[in-house]
Amino acid sequence: MNRPRRLPISTQDFEKLRNAGDLYVDKTQYIEKLLSLGTVFFLSRPHRFGKSLFLSTLKAYFEGRKELFEGLYIAEREEEIARWERREAWEESPVLYFDLNARDYVNQDALPNRLLKQLKKLEKKYQVVGEGDVPEERFIYLIETIYETIGKQVVILVDEYDKPLLETVEDEALNEANRSQLKAFYEVLKNCDRYIRFAFLTGITKFSKTTLFSGVNNLIDITLLDDYNAICGFTEDELTAYLSQKIEKLARAENTTVEETRATLKKKYDGYCFSRKGGRVYNPFSLLRVLANSEYDYYWFENATPSYLVRYLRRTQIFMPDLEEELLLDAGSLQDFRYNDEDSVIPLLFQSGYLTIKKYLAEEQIFQLGYPNEEVRFGFLQELLPLYVNIRRDDVRATVLKLYRALRSGDIAEAMVQISEILAGIIYGNIPSSEKGRPLREQYYQSVLYAVFRLLGVHAQAEVVCATGRIDMLVLTRQHVYIFEFKVNTQGTAQDAIDQIKDREYFRAVSAEGRPVHLVGVSFDEKTRNVGEWKEEVLGRS
Repeated sequence: MNRPRRLPISTQDFEKLRNAGDLYVDKTQYIEKLLSLGTVFFLSRPHRFGKSLFLSTLKAYFEGRKELFEGLYIAEREEEIARWERREAWEESPVLYFDLNARDYVNQDALPNRLLKQLKKLEKKYQVVGEGDVPEERFIYLIETIYETIGKQVVILVDEYDKPLLETVEDEALNEANRSQLKAFYEVLKNCDRYIRFAFLTGITKFSKTTLFSGVNNLIDITLLDDYNAICGFTEDELTAYLSQKIEKLARAENTTVEETRATLKKKYDGYCFSRKGGRVYNPFSLLRVLANSEYDYYWFENATPSYLVRYLRRTQIFMPDLEEELLLDAGSLQDFRYNDEDSVIPLLFQSGYLTIKKYLAEEQIFQLGYPNEEVRFGFLQELLPLYVNIRRDDVRATVLKLYRALRSGDIAEAMVQISEILAGIIYGNIPSSEKGRPLREQYYQSVLYAVFRLLGVHAQAEVVCATGRIDMLVLTRQHVYIFEFKVNTQGTAQDAIDQIKDREYFRAVSAEGRPVHLVGVSFDEKTRNVGEWKEEVLGRS
């Protein structure tokens, strides 16, 4: 009896995966698409999205490893592809593979040394005596010598091309040194164009073409092209074709139907879009972990948010409820990430996978962004909250659980005790430099409370627009409705906040459905940076 095909949760090596007989969701149709489009390509996708596996697939293909592709799409098409490329089928090319996924870019020698180390390994493989100590010059010499001695164009594959920049975001001088080094190294793709059969670079961020890629004008960016939306990630059709048995197993484990299970998977892990036409894909890492464990969880966040994003968010201090609003960017801004530019936080969140394309407004040529799914919304807020308040990441769930129990039972007094403890941890050092020395605004408190309420699993909305004004915070549990109005003590009292809710009749904008409606006025004390006073009125059941 054959063993069940294992899910490739941690395998990023195509050869290893195929030799082991593990499940492989066939993406080889994209090889044909790329070959018909051009020569030098760039792809940006979030971490853990299958970039390295696709790059490994390209490596095996260009090495002519025919046996690894048996039964896959490209095996049926290779003879035809070879004919229109005027070559032999499964023709082998020299492959120069560079992996920059390291965390040791701690000084100006680290990046050149890593490039030189990988160049020397390739020189040994192709029996080339390297010349020079400058990576880009040695790179050019390697490419030219291979072509002159073997008579074949090279294939160049670069994994995590931007890691040396992401890991040095806090060190401006080192970041600039790494940028200059990479710019010179990647310009080789243009300088050696006639010696290159194919080149493919992957990473998370897309840097401005006026800086890193200014000299690589033959680069084709496929990041937002409709034909490549699903080059990484899984489509709904691929779930049906490859993962139906695993989904059935999960349904049995959860004691529910296959239809309900697929709906839950879609809600939690689907929703990523990288194109104008709006095709959706699942996060492959989380999906495979769920199906392997037969248990739902937020797996994408299990090793925490990438350090580069944490460092950048500390500097920008976004208003968390804004991420639930209509975020609009044009294509240029969406992909053009610039360090030290506070307007770059939204492009960075998109490129990192925390926001995705929800809709493309063709007439305006604008992308509307939002959270892709439940996993990202809740996981991201859990990661972001410790940047605002002094709560350890591992303690976030326990902290908000206490508040949840109070809100569920309608005990606003206990809820305010928990809120006060949370707000006591607001980290003053994280306040943007432009705000230092000024009183804390209501938005800082709203950001923290919004994140906490969302993490409770209750429905929370901030700045809710109604006919008579804006509700500061609306929180809905199954048993209770809470309307919060916030004041800073220099601008009003807790009673003033209650009066505003009543005068503007905010409660008429809420469908209570038999639940008591709690009007909660909160006045924040600027000196203590916490709750100064609060008051509650309950309207009773409607």
